Amino acid sequence: MTNHVIKNNLLRLTQDIVPYTPKIVAVTKYYDVSAILDAYDVGLRIFGESRANDAIKKIEQLPENIKKDSEFHFIGHLQTNKVDKVVKYFDCIQSVDSLHLAKAISESAMKLNKVQTIFLQVNISGEVQKFGFEENELDECIDEIKTLEGLNVNGLMCMAPLGADEDTLNKVFSHARELKESLANKHNLNLEELSMGMSDDYKIAVKNGATMIRIGRLLFSENK
Repeated sequence: MTNHVIKNNLLRLTQDIVPYTPKIVAVTKYYDVSAILDAYDVGLRIFGESRANDAIKKIEQLPENIKKDSEFHFIGHLQTNKVDKVVKYFDCIQSVDSLHLAKAISESAMKLNKVQTIFLQVNISGEVQKFGFEENELDECIDEIKTLEGLNVNGLMCMAPLGADEDTLNKVFSHARELKESLANKHNLNLEELSMGMSDDYKIAVKNGATMIRIGRLLFSENK
């Protein structure tokens, strides 16, 4: 893989979603350091990882200027025993899926004298196999989460059902946007970001209000 491949894929992707201009998270969890370097070379600056130990090894190998000029987003399920590591290395944790986890991140951030940006992951499709807050649960505990020290609650994250048809995707993504807006208004929160949409469904996600899309295979593969 070369940055030529990524550059062409990125160009096609951005053309596909005109006039929308969401932030693109380059999901590098299945790729090595060279993929991050190539993606950086073509202008990508936000990198998504979901396996803490592997991600940290990659981040530590990057040149200092690239580390300083990039954002690293943790997008996978986070176990509490990995919280200290993730808070140390990541600019944003998109996958905060419980009050318990939010409290652990708060404690870790305070120890590092850091304000940790987080997104709240919502199980918007209600699938039992997916992580995330149930909507009622989030509504009940979001006021407590927003008062935790060391946290900047800056958005929601969700995943659509795998293999869903277009109608289902439209319903799921539009509902996520409505939920973000209602939570922000009801709980006086500035939820700037809505992270939703991946390689198979990003076009529908951006039409329904995604401000951030998480793209891996479509960026890094020579064959779409």
